[in-house]
Amino acid sequence: MKRIALSLAAIALLASCAKNPITGRSSLNLLPESEMMSMSYTEYRGIIQKSQVISTGKDAEMVKRVGQRIANAVTTYMNSKGLQKNLQGYQWEFNLVQGAEVNAWCMPGGKVVVYTGLMPVAQTETGLAVVMGHEIAHAIAKHGNERMSQQLAQQAGGVALSVALANKPQQTQDLFMASYGVGSNLAVMLPYSRKHESEADEMGLIFMAMAGYDPNEAVNFWQRMSKVGGSKPPELLSTHPSDATRIQNLQKLIPKAMTYYKK
Repeated sequence: MKRIALSLAAIALLASCAKNPITGRSSLNLLPESEMMSMSYTEYRGIIQKSQVISTGKDAEMVKRVGQRIANAVTTYMNSKGLQKNLQGYQWEFNLVQGAEVNAWCMPGGKVVVYTGLMPVAQTETGLAVVMGHEIAHAIAKHGNERMSQQLAQQAGGVALSVALANKPQQTQDLFMASYGVGSNLAVMLPYSRKHESEADEMGLIFMAMAGYDPNEAVNFWQRMSKVGGSKPPELLSTHPSDATRIQNLQKLIPKAMTYYKK
């Protein structure tokens, strides 16, 4: 019986392997994406209902315009690779929310928030495309699922998401939010690994280039981000480290992204 149980576990692990659509890296995502999306839609609605959403004006229009152009680029890319099923269930939504946070994030299923505090750092539509492309890339690569899977495996012995929600709903919700860098009042933030960051940078550059935005702006944007906040970096940098190594990596990635660039 023990061998059977181990074999079933091994099969489950193999079935849970996901492959990054651009880098090809395999990752272990234990949580069904359908459950992650369901939770995303619930949490996103709650955030939007409690927030001051900016629905008019040039910045709000820019967020929606940039978001939709990148979403279209993502769809085009995934279709070209025969990976349409990876976007199954996506219901794209882009909202500008009033808040001093220099932050933006994307939940599973294409639920995106940009805080007004980010806009002065973005400066331009292309600058905004850098960060939105990067955050959307994290969602497309299922980095949040990977991080939450790791945390559930450590904290709850790898129980199903539905079980974790039933037994410890608040703890599980907080873990979900932390996995996507949402909310500055969480007790624990879960920084993306350098591997995740490198993937999101590469994917984000390609997506923004396909959407018609010059990838070269990424270096300028992250340089501006690194200067914000003094001794206390903005929330976006608490989960997205920016340093000289990252800038160098971006510079190496830009030539590849430029092959996708269409003005």
